[in-house]
Amino acid sequence: MRLDLLKILLVDDNPHIRVLLSEILRAVGVNNIYEASDGAEALQRMRAHTIDIVMTDLAMEPLDGIDFVRLLRNSADSPNQMAPVIMITGHSTLRRIHEARDAGVNEFLAKPLTARGVLDRLQKIIDHPRPFVRTDDYFGPDRRRKVDPDYDGPRRRAADRAAAGPVPRSPRR
Repeated sequence: MRLDLLKILLVDDNPHIRVLLSEILRAVGVNNIYEASDGAEALQRMRAHTIDIVMTDLAMEPLDGIDFVRLLRNSADSPNQMAPVIMITGHSTLRRIHEARDAGVNEFLAKPLTARGVLDRLQKIIDHPRPFVRTDDYFGPDRRRKVDPDYDGPRRRAADRAAAGPVPRSPRR
């Protein structure tokens, strides 16, 4: 990975966390680091700079990480709807994780932060990018992490149904 070429935006209302993340990123070779203290400021930074990856905290004021990602993914004036987003959180309840995933987050990173955790999430985004999908109520990375060839349930996506061929009909009685 050529981490020295990445432009990463750190979004956190805690300046100590931003410093910690900056130091971790610099230690692994990232040189282009931008910072914002909330989601609104992050959108401004993204309008001023081309950003490759966003790392954002979940709990911030006045615009939290989930609302920021929703705006990033769905706003007509979004600076980059497809920017990969790593959500950093110390509030990893299943409900909040599902909420962030459904907003369009690519990866999660739980606090306390470690260099290994940061590098692992960057590697996942770079080496295994997920395609983006658009539905009536969602735009973001495909939430499926893998395709299971042994799955024998209903194919709900049009592309899956088309690839599987016609569905056999049960005989009428």
